[in-house]
Amino acid sequence: MIGVKQVQRSLLVITFALAAASAYGQAAPSKQKPFEPVSGQPGKDVVWVPTPQPTVDKMLELTKVTAKDYIVDLGSGNGITVISAAKKGATALGVEFNPDMVALSRRLAKEAGVSDRATFVQGDLFEADLSKATVITLFLLPDINLRLRPKLLDLKPGTRIASNTFEMGDWEPDAQAASSPCTTYCTALAWVVPAKVAGKWRLGHQTLTLTQQYQTISGTLGSTPISEGKLNGEEITFAAGTQKYTGRVNGTTMSGSGWSATRM
Repeated sequence: MIGVKQVQRSLLVITFALAAASAYGQAAPSKQKPFEPVSGQPGKDVVWVPTPQPTVDKMLELTKVTAKDYIVDLGSGNGITVISAAKKGATALGVEFNPDMVALSRRLAKEAGVSDRATFVQGDLFEADLSKATVITLFLLPDINLRLRPKLLDLKPGTRIASNTFEMGDWEPDAQAASSPCTTYCTALAWVVPAKVAGKWRLGHQTLTLTQQYQTISGTLGSTPISEGKLNGEEITFAAGTQKYTGRVNGTTMSGSGWSATRM
Protein backbone atom coordinates (compact mmCIF):
# COMPACT_ATOMS: atom_id res chain seq x y z
CA MET A 1 0.00 0.00 0.00
CA ILE A 2 1.27 3.41 -0.89
CA GLY A 3 1.45 5.84 2.02
CA VAL A 4 0.22 9.40 2.04
CA LYS A 5 3.76 10.78 2.09
CA GLN A 6 4.69 8.68 -0.99
CA VAL A 7 1.66 10.05 -2.85
CA GLN A 8 2.60 13.60 -1.89
CA ARG A 9 6.19 13.07 -3.05
CA SER A 10 4.96 11.60 -6.38
CA LEU A 11 2.61 14.54 -6.93
CA LEU A 12 5.43 16.96 -6.17
CA VAL A 13 7.71 15.25 -8.72
CA ILE A 14 4.98 15.36 -11.37
CA THR A 15 4.29 19.04 -10.63
CA PHE A 16 7.99 19.93 -11.05
CA ALA A 17 8.19 17.88 -14.24
CA LEU A 18 5.17 19.64 -15.75
CA ALA A 19 6.53 23.04 -14.75
CA ALA A 20 9.90 22.26 -16.30
CA ALA A 21 8.27 21.06 -19.50
CA SER A 22 6.18 24.21 -19.68
CA ALA A 23 9.20 26.45 -19.11
CA TYR A 24 11.17 24.61 -21.81
CA GLY A 25 8.29 24.99 -24.23
CA GLN A 26 8.18 28.74 -23.62
CA ALA A 27 11.94 29.15 -23.88
CA ALA A 28 12.40 26.97 -26.96
CA PRO A 29 12.51 29.10 -30.10
CA SER A 30 9.55 28.53 -32.42
CA LYS A 31 10.25 28.11 -36.12
CA GLN A 32 8.76 31.08 -37.95
CA LYS A 33 7.22 30.26 -41.29
CA PRO A 34 9.11 31.99 -44.14
CA PHE A 35 7.31 34.98 -45.64
CA GLU A 36 5.36 34.07 -48.77
CA PRO A 37 3.69 36.88 -50.73
CA VAL A 38 0.09 36.38 -51.76
CA SER A 39 -1.26 37.76 -55.03
CA GLY A 40 -3.57 40.67 -54.26
CA GLN A 41 -2.03 41.50 -50.90
CA PRO A 42 -2.31 45.25 -50.14
CA GLY A 43 0.66 47.58 -50.45
CA LYS A 44 1.22 51.30 -49.94
CA ASP A 45 0.12 52.43 -53.40
CA VAL A 46 -1.02 49.25 -55.18
CA VAL A 47 -1.81 45.65 -54.39
CA TRP A 48 0.89 43.14 -55.24
CA VAL A 49 0.37 40.86 -58.23
CA PRO A 50 3.27 38.78 -59.58
CA THR A 51 4.71 39.74 -62.95
CA PRO A 52 4.88 36.75 -65.32
CA GLN A 53 8.45 35.86 -66.29
CA PRO A 54 7.66 36.07 -70.05
CA THR A 55 6.44 39.65 -69.56
CA VAL A 56 9.59 40.55 -67.60
CA ASP A 57 11.69 39.10 -70.41
CA LYS A 58 9.75 41.09 -73.02
CA MET A 59 10.12 44.34 -71.02
CA LEU A 60 13.88 43.86 -70.84
CA GLU A 61 13.95 42.99 -74.54
CA LEU A 62 12.03 46.12 -75.59
CA THR A 63 14.34 48.33 -73.54
CA LYS A 64 17.40 46.52 -74.96
CA VAL A 65 18.96 45.88 -71.55
CA THR A 66 22.66 45.01 -71.56
CA ALA A 67 25.42 44.65 -68.99
CA LYS A 68 26.11 48.39 -69.35
CA ASP A 69 22.72 49.39 -67.95
CA TYR A 70 21.66 50.56 -64.50
CA ILE A 71 18.05 49.60 -63.89
CA VAL A 72 15.66 50.87 -61.23
CA ASP A 73 12.49 48.87 -60.68
CA LEU A 74 9.84 50.94 -58.88
CA GLY A 75 7.68 48.76 -56.66
CA SER A 76 9.95 45.74 -57.09
CA GLY A 77 7.76 43.24 -55.21
CA ASN A 78 9.43 39.82 -55.09
CA GLY A 79 12.37 41.09 -57.14
CA ILE A 80 11.74 39.14 -60.33
CA THR A 81 12.51 42.03 -62.70
CA VAL A 82 15.65 43.12 -60.84
CA ILE A 83 16.97 39.55 -60.65
CA SER A 84 16.22 38.92 -64.34
CA ALA A 85 18.08 42.11 -65.33
CA ALA A 86 21.04 41.14 -63.13
CA LYS A 87 21.18 37.76 -64.86
CA LYS A 88 21.78 39.70 -68.08
CA GLY A 89 24.76 41.36 -66.42
CA ALA A 90 23.06 44.68 -65.68
CA THR A 91 23.25 46.47 -62.34
CA ALA A 92 19.73 46.65 -60.93
CA LEU A 93 18.06 48.25 -57.93
CA GLY A 94 14.61 47.44 -56.60
CA VAL A 95 12.66 50.00 -54.57
CA GLU A 96 9.95 48.37 -52.47
CA PHE A 97 7.90 49.71 -49.56
CA ASN A 98 7.15 46.33 -47.92
CA PRO A 99 10.17 45.25 -45.79
CA ASP A 100 9.14 41.59 -45.97
CA MET A 101 9.25 41.79 -49.76
CA VAL A 102 12.67 43.41 -49.58
CA ALA A 103 13.99 40.58 -47.40
CA LEU A 104 12.46 37.97 -49.72
CA SER A 105 13.97 39.65 -52.80
CA ARG A 106 17.42 39.73 -51.22
CA ARG A 107 17.18 36.03 -50.40
CA LEU A 108 16.04 35.14 -53.93
CA ALA A 109 18.83 37.24 -55.45
CA LYS A 110 21.37 35.41 -53.31
CA GLU A 111 19.93 32.05 -54.33
CA ALA A 112 20.16 33.13 -57.99
CA GLY A 113 23.80 34.12 -57.51
CA VAL A 114 23.28 37.76 -58.52
CA SER A 115 23.24 39.59 -55.18
CA ASP A 116 26.37 41.50 -56.24
CA ARG A 117 24.37 43.17 -59.06
CA ALA A 118 20.80 42.97 -57.71
CA THR A 119 20.15 45.13 -54.66
CA PHE A 120 16.95 46.11 -52.90
CA VAL A 121 16.02 49.01 -50.66
CA GLN A 122 12.94 49.66 -48.58
CA GLY A 123 11.49 52.99 -49.65
CA ASP A 124 8.79 55.06 -51.32
CA LEU A 125 8.82 54.77 -55.11
CA PHE A 126 7.87 58.47 -55.45
CA GLU A 127 10.99 59.49 -53.55
CA ALA A 128 13.45 57.15 -55.29
CA ASP A 129 16.63 58.61 -56.78
CA LEU A 130 16.47 57.87 -60.52
CA SER A 131 19.44 60.01 -61.55
CA LYS A 132 21.74 57.07 -62.37
CA ALA A 133 19.13 54.96 -64.13
CA THR A 134 19.38 54.15 -67.82
CA VAL A 135 16.26 51.96 -67.60
CA ILE A 136 13.17 52.28 -65.38
CA THR A 137 10.75 49.36 -65.01
CA LEU A 138 7.20 49.50 -63.61
CA PHE A 139 4.20 47.35 -62.82
CA LEU A 140 1.92 50.00 -61.38
CA LEU A 141 -1.59 51.24 -61.97
CA PRO A 142 -2.29 53.95 -64.60
CA ASP A 143 -2.91 56.68 -62.01
CA ILE A 144 0.43 55.91 -60.34
CA ASN A 145 2.14 56.02 -63.74
CA LEU A 146 0.59 59.44 -64.35
CA ARG A 147 1.85 60.73 -61.02
CA LEU A 148 5.33 59.51 -61.90
CA ARG A 149 5.24 60.76 -65.50
CA PRO A 150 6.57 64.32 -64.91
CA LYS A 151 9.55 62.92 -63.01
CA LEU A 152 10.21 60.37 -65.75
CA LEU A 153 10.03 63.00 -68.50
CA ASP A 154 12.67 65.05 -66.65
CA LEU A 155 15.18 62.19 -66.79
CA LYS A 156 18.13 62.27 -69.17
CA PRO A 157 16.99 61.99 -72.80
CA GLY A 158 17.42 58.42 -73.97
CA THR A 159 16.44 56.85 -70.65
CA ARG A 160 14.26 53.83 -71.42
CA ILE A 161 11.09 52.98 -69.52
CA ALA A 162 9.16 49.72 -69.54
CA SER A 163 5.76 49.01 -68.02
CA ASN A 164 3.84 45.81 -67.56
CA THR A 165 0.41 46.32 -69.17
CA PHE A 166 -0.39 49.82 -67.89
CA GLU A 167 0.07 52.97 -69.97
CA MET A 168 1.20 56.58 -69.39
CA GLY A 169 -1.97 58.40 -70.33
CA ASP A 170 -1.59 60.29 -73.62
CA TRP A 171 2.16 59.60 -73.77
CA GLU A 172 1.98 56.87 -76.39
CA PRO A 173 4.53 54.04 -76.07
CA ASP A 174 7.35 53.85 -78.60
CA ALA A 175 7.01 50.07 -78.67
CA GLN A 176 4.81 47.35 -77.24
CA ALA A 177 4.61 43.59 -77.55
CA ALA A 178 2.70 40.66 -76.11
CA SER A 179 4.60 38.02 -74.14
CA SER A 180 4.11 34.28 -74.50
CA PRO A 181 3.40 31.86 -72.93
CA CYS A 182 1.32 34.05 -70.62
CA THR A 183 -2.27 34.22 -69.38
CA THR A 184 -2.57 37.54 -67.50
CA TYR A 185 -0.60 40.80 -67.61
CA CYS A 186 1.08 39.81 -70.84
CA THR A 187 1.77 43.17 -72.53
CA ALA A 188 5.09 44.99 -72.31
CA LEU A 189 5.18 48.69 -73.21
CA ALA A 190 8.29 50.81 -73.70
CA TRP A 191 9.09 54.52 -73.96
CA VAL A 192 12.27 56.51 -74.56
CA VAL A 193 12.52 59.83 -72.72
CA PRO A 194 12.67 62.48 -75.46
CA ALA A 195 14.92 65.53 -75.51
CA LYS A 196 13.13 68.84 -74.93
CA VAL A 197 13.12 70.79 -78.18
CA ALA A 198 10.01 72.99 -78.10
CA GLY A 199 10.74 76.61 -78.97
CA LYS A 200 12.68 78.58 -81.57
CA TRP A 201 15.99 77.55 -83.16
CA ARG A 202 18.25 79.25 -85.70
CA LEU A 203 18.88 76.85 -88.60
CA GLY A 204 21.07 78.57 -91.19
CA HIS A 205 19.31 81.81 -92.08
CA GLN A 206 15.88 80.55 -91.08
CA THR A 207 13.96 80.18 -87.85
CA LEU A 208 12.95 76.64 -86.89
CA THR A 209 9.90 76.80 -84.64
CA LEU A 210 9.04 73.53 -82.89
CA THR A 211 6.04 72.35 -80.91
CA GLN A 212 6.49 69.15 -78.96
CA GLN A 213 4.04 66.52 -77.72
CA TYR A 214 6.30 63.98 -75.99
CA GLN A 215 8.23 62.26 -78.82
CA THR A 216 6.23 63.90 -81.62
CA ILE A 217 7.20 67.31 -83.02
CA SER A 218 5.58 69.73 -85.42
CA GLY A 219 6.21 73.33 -86.46
CA THR A 220 7.74 75.37 -89.27
CA LEU A 221 11.10 76.05 -90.86
CA GLY A 222 10.74 79.61 -92.03
CA SER A 223 7.30 79.54 -93.63
CA THR A 224 7.45 75.85 -94.54
CA PRO A 225 5.52 73.43 -92.30
CA ILE A 226 7.56 70.51 -91.04
CA SER A 227 6.36 66.92 -91.19
CA GLU A 228 7.45 63.48 -89.98
CA GLY A 229 8.78 65.07 -86.80
CA LYS A 230 10.00 62.49 -84.32
CA LEU A 231 12.30 62.22 -81.30
CA ASN A 232 13.97 59.07 -80.07
CA GLY A 233 15.82 60.24 -76.99
CA GLU A 234 18.35 62.73 -78.36
CA GLU A 235 17.84 61.64 -81.97
CA ILE A 236 15.65 63.97 -84.05
CA THR A 237 14.16 63.63 -87.51
CA PHE A 238 11.84 65.93 -89.46
CA ALA A 239 11.17 67.02 -93.02
CA ALA A 240 10.63 70.50 -94.44
CA GLY A 241 9.44 70.47 -98.03
CA THR A 242 11.59 67.94 -99.87
CA GLN A 243 14.48 68.21 -97.39
CA LYS A 244 14.79 65.63 -94.61
CA TYR A 245 16.77 66.41 -91.48
CA THR A 246 18.26 63.76 -89.23
CA GLY A 247 20.51 64.63 -86.32
CA ARG A 248 21.10 64.71 -82.60
CA VAL A 249 20.07 67.15 -79.89
CA ASN A 250 22.73 68.27 -77.43
CA GLY A 251 21.20 70.73 -75.01
CA THR A 252 21.00 74.08 -76.81
CA THR A 253 22.27 72.77 -80.13
CA MET A 254 21.26 70.13 -82.63
CA SER A 255 23.10 68.95 -85.70
CA GLY A 256 23.25 66.37 -88.42
CA SER A 257 24.94 65.78 -91.74
CA GLY A 258 25.17 69.17 -93.46
CA TRP A 259 23.04 71.11 -90.96
CA SER A 260 23.03 72.51 -87.44
CA ALA A 261 20.69 74.60 -85.31
CA THR A 262 21.10 76.66 -82.17
CA ARG A 263 18.38 77.48 -79.68
CA MET A 264 17.33 81.13 -79.82
